[in-house]
Amino acid sequence: MLHNTQQIVPERKKSIVLVGLMGAGKTAIGKRLAARLGLPFHDSDQEIERAAGMSVAEIFTKHGEPHFRAGEKRVIERLLSLGPIVLATGGGAFMDAETREVVARQAVSVWLHSPVHILLNRVRGRTHRPLLNNGDPAEILRRLLAVRGPVYALADIIIPGSEDSPDVTTQTVLDKLSAYAEPRRVHVPLSQNPYEVLIGPDLLPRAGALMHKLLAQPRVIIISDASVAALHLPTLQASLERVAISHDSIIVKPGEASKSIENWAFVVNELLSRKVDRDTTIVALGGGVIGDLAGFAAAATLRGLAFIQIPTTLLAQVDSSVGGKTGINAPHGKNLIGAFHQPRLVLADTAILATLPVREWRAGYAEIIKAGLIADASLYAWCEANGQAMLNGDAALLAQAVERAVAFKAAVVGDDEREMKPNGGRALLNLGHTFGHALEAETGYGQGLLHGEAVAVGLILATQLSANLSFCPQEDASRIASHINLVGLPTRINNLPAEQLLAHMKQDKKMKGGKLTFILTRGIGQAFTHAEVAEDAVRSVLLANGAV
Repeated sequence: MLHNTQQIVPERKKSIVLVGLMGAGKTAIGKRLAARLGLPFHDSDQEIERAAGMSVAEIFTKHGEPHFRAGEKRVIERLLSLGPIVLATGGGAFMDAETREVVARQAVSVWLHSPVHILLNRVRGRTHRPLLNNGDPAEILRRLLAVRGPVYALADIIIPGSEDSPDVTTQTVLDKLSAYAEPRRVHVPLSQNPYEVLIGPDLLPRAGALMHKLLAQPRVIIISDASVAALHLPTLQASLERVAISHDSIIVKPGEASKSIENWAFVVNELLSRKVDRDTTIVALGGGVIGDLAGFAAAATLRGLAFIQIPTTLLAQVDSSVGGKTGINAPHGKNLIGAFHQPRLVLADTAILATLPVREWRAGYAEIIKAGLIADASLYAWCEANGQAMLNGDAALLAQAVERAVAFKAAVVGDDEREMKPNGGRALLNLGHTFGHALEAETGYGQGLLHGEAVAVGLILATQLSANLSFCPQEDASRIASHINLVGLPTRINNLPAEQLLAHMKQDKKMKGGKLTFILTRGIGQAFTHAEVAEDAVRSVLLANGAV
């Protein structure tokens, strides 16, 4: 469904650093890359030898490997400070965590991943390779690859090794660089445990590398549903295996019904049966249902396990995965049982949204509209100008929309993490939700309306209620309904009983002192909390918009 409106090109302000075992071709490829890109080329081993006045082998013999590695780190940091370059590094350079941090800040790292038999043919008989001089070279290379491979896999780009000529491999690297883009980053500014939301295409295949340094230990439990797991679990598992993160999976049935007390208890018991400890991280791979369920299971198990969100729907990427609200449904209503439990990281891979049906895209888009209506009139205007093109598959607009919606929510969450501000703050994120949750409850959660569809109708009803109470212009309601209709979202209640909808609203967790509390608007981008809304006013809006 996605298509690009423009070619993505690599950031030329960054250097390119080649990593890999000896014999991978870092120098040969690096020189060709530098010539093709018009950048200076440097080889860190050659720079070290020039500075020391002796070969790498002689440095190892005279001073030992630790001395060499310390000097190597200083040389690489100095070279990268010169500006954009192409740098070929020694085989052990990338193993140093501080060196990797320097590279991550200033360069795009590329692992030339060649199998042992190719490496062996290239290095056989070369006495200047000190690590190969004390045993069988093939066995040494296999051992080095087993140890270093998971660390090399933290590189931004991995080029599978082959026996192609250096010119062919150079073109492969250039093609990968042209397709590579740094993820957009949105910071969620919490006083304790702030985190980042990474947004962009092809993050799932890199998930292991992106989450690696945040894990207390290299072990995760993935919670997903059967539909998502069939599509995306193998990609996630492969990314974890590349960087030596052990993993296990718990799979539940898809759909809102999985957010039940019984299913939550099943997941917690499964976690305990896998003998998780306080350093185990939970990974939620799925839409909002999985994020809520896995997050609440993580919050409760052992009084709190770290968890990471990998949302696979547009709705979850722009809303439920950010902010730490986790929970399950009760017979009395939606999300009435839960906890605030913030993730350590959110990976919003926009490319995997291509697997979604159009209906799911539209449902997620309702939450982007909501963000603009609450407090960002420019975002709502952006939606009117670009929403249809985004829903038609414009990848650049999609990434921009997700980033803007997430940035809006991150600011709100940072200001009111636990929804403690009674007349605004995070509570404003419930615009349209009191109506929407009632519609979901009456139609059967996930059976009649998707959550985003119910919110879309709820936005219209909340604006109409605001207009009827003289808080906003009447034309706002028709303007919003027109746009929602244009993008194919529902705009009216489909002959549902008004009294039943009111009964559901009275079970809503936003009720205060038995009074109906709504998020209303004084205009687009001007939401506010209004307590004690008269029941007759709500009933009138319901009946005027399709209720019976």
